[in-house]
Amino acid sequence: MAWVLFGILSFLCLGAVAAMIVSSNQAHNALLLVLAFACLGGLFGLLDAPFAAAVQVIIYAGAIMILFLFAIMMVDLKAGLPPERRRYVLVLAGLLGAVLLAELLIVIRRAFLGAGGPGPADGQGPAGIGHLLFTRYLYPFEITSLLLVAALVGAMALADKPGRKEAS
Repeated sequence: MAWVLFGILSFLCLGAVAAMIVSSNQAHNALLLVLAFACLGGLFGLLDAPFAAAVQVIIYAGAIMILFLFAIMMVDLKAGLPPERRRYVLVLAGLLGAVLLAELLIVIRRAFLGAGGPGPADGQGPAGIGHLLFTRYLYPFEITSLLLVAALVGAMALADKPGRKEAS
């Protein structure tokens, strides 16, 4: 039974991602990404990783997608990039694609050569992860929270359009 559910969730996830690639509507893409995240959460649950499943659904499918939807609503998607900026975006996309391809080749090579990854982590389970986050990784954790607050303030500043009258 678990294999059938695994196959259904895998098929749904791949279908959602393929539909995202083909679709040109950004709102539909965001909803398809929520479906893909939810399917991945189900796959994590089937792989006996309940914490990863819960984080996948709560954090990614919930909070991050709300931020994506707000960003989609605030940006004028009809106006394209000017030609001079389009060239820089294409160069940056090519560089990032090359880095991603190199990382993928390294992972594939290590998988076939049998070079193991890192050993077991210090923080096994949610309690261990929480202990690591608030001891060894406290500063990166706090810096990440500050970056998220800065992104939220920036989004609010972008949403405040000039010339809009305040309702009072």
